[in-house]
Amino acid sequence: MQDIITSWLTAQGVHESYLTLSSVIIACLIILVFCSISFYIAKNYVLVFIHKLTTASKNTWDDLFFDHQVFARMSLLVPFILLLLLTPYFLDESSLLATVLIVIAKIGLCFQIARTISAVLNVINKLYRQTASERYLPLNSTLQVIKLVVYLVATILAVSQILDRSPLYLLSGLGALTAVLILVFQDTIKGLVASIQISANRMVAPGDWIELPLYGADGDVIEIGLNTVKVKNFDNTITTVPTYALTSGSFKNWRGMLNSGGRRIKRAIVIDVSSIEFYNQQQLESLASVNLLKDYLAAKKAEIFKQQVEVDVDSAITVSTINTRQLTNIGTFRAYITAYLKQHSKVHHNMTCMVRQLPATEVGLPLELYFFSSDQNWVNYEAIQADIFDHLYAAAPLFGLRVFQHPSGYDWKNAQSNVGA
Repeated sequence: MQDIITSWLTAQGVHESYLTLSSVIIACLIILVFCSISFYIAKNYVLVFIHKLTTASKNTWDDLFFDHQVFARMSLLVPFILLLLLTPYFLDESSLLATVLIVIAKIGLCFQIARTISAVLNVINKLYRQTASERYLPLNSTLQVIKLVVYLVATILAVSQILDRSPLYLLSGLGALTAVLILVFQDTIKGLVASIQISANRMVAPGDWIELPLYGADGDVIEIGLNTVKVKNFDNTITTVPTYALTSGSFKNWRGMLNSGGRRIKRAIVIDVSSIEFYNQQQLESLASVNLLKDYLAAKKAEIFKQQVEVDVDSAITVSTINTRQLTNIGTFRAYITAYLKQHSKVHHNMTCMVRQLPATEVGLPLELYFFSSDQNWVNYEAIQADIFDHLYAAAPLFGLRVFQHPSGYDWKNAQSNVGA
């Protein structure tokens, strides 16, 4: 073809000293025009036609090939293929320019094929996320390793074309660089091993709520990659955590709570110890109208009466002394809380529900409530918790109890007023 171009230039009266340069320029322009036209046709006609076919199809998986630019990257293969085929046809293969263009075409093909394979792997990963019922397969990490290998092979092939050496020649030299490669890819290797351990032990899966204070992560796992795990926090910030950190350190996974159907509430009401006392008969009568305590009071009175009969204690002195068991306001309040929780519609009644008395501290006597709400939604959970404790704080004075708090300015002001009076 170059001879034809030279003959045509000679017929046009081009001087002999410019024939070679002119023929090379024209050949390059022809190659460039063919490559440009082929890319234009592939992008504006072939891709549009394929897009119409996939849009008309009822399947949704074929749309992913466009979303991840699989066909767009394949269209870029056309100009490189034409460059590789047309260069020996229009230029002398022994020339430096032809050699450079062929090398560029081969390098472009290597990396463009790698990019196309990478896009196909992204489609596979997306299809897996949409259809797989098993969330623990470390497919994302595996695909990232495959991508790394694909780009590594493409790089080796590209370097072999530049050096005009066999790829096997380059691979033989990698043995001496093993230590360097391990050092460079140490995080990748640790991430791959960690992702396999996470999958095998079912430690974490996308969608799990995890808490990792060391990295400030507290939210849902959205992606488990080869090197990192992405966590979407509740304030919509994204925290990136090294994958191996999940196997080398400790973290909290709330999956068990989410699967249980309930969410734990564990809080204490601290009672002022000086407000704890025995009930007298008048106080017991005032509690008779409390529906939640009717069964408890009847059972306790019968139990206490039975004990009085057994020990033969004069009932006239049992009210004002400690010769026998008597009802206390703290015990009655504890029974009231238990009954209140068991009848509450937002408490999970098939899970643990108890009120326990913890050891007294310098700030008072804690009554710890340990139960589970039936609603796991965070906003509803906080509302249920607040509603229950609002009621109990308001009910405590009705039992003659004071909830402990450190003296405030209001307390000191009242104390000064009393002293002045």
